[in-house]
Amino acid sequence: MPYPEFMVAPMREDLVRIGFRELRTAGEVDEVLGQERRPTLVVVNSVCGCAAGMMRPAVYLSLQAEKKPEVLTTVFAGQDMEATERAREYIVGYPPSSPSVALFRDGELVWFMERHRIEGRHPEDIASDIIGAYEAHC
Repeated sequence: MPYPEFMVAPMREDLVRIGFRELRTAGEVDEVLGQERRPTLVVVNSVCGCAAGMMRPAVYLSLQAEKKPEVLTTVFAGQDMEATERAREYIVGYPPSSPSVALFRDGELVWFMERHRIEGRHPEDIASDIIGAYEAHC
């Protein structure tokens, strides 16, 4: 069952305020991931502590890099179920993972960071991995 919106609104805002577009329906996910060819970042957000303390700060830090994706999007696991499920259909070869970070180029998944690569790590170290993906694919 989703958390009340007033509780998750600040967690959504962490990404929206830095330029992310929230994808809240399957149609919105298809509109972006089914058609976009530019480098596209999809952050699977969540209410867990590792999203708040590690993943979201790491994503922010990664966007300070010179090379970065042109399109920034996010879905919220456990909240926007339809959108999250559809995004996961595009993240082929990996089981559902939240939080997580996916990078697409030319409509294909080119890099993915699962939760186990986020948990227990410092945001700077996670950001470094994400920046490496930007450098390789953006």
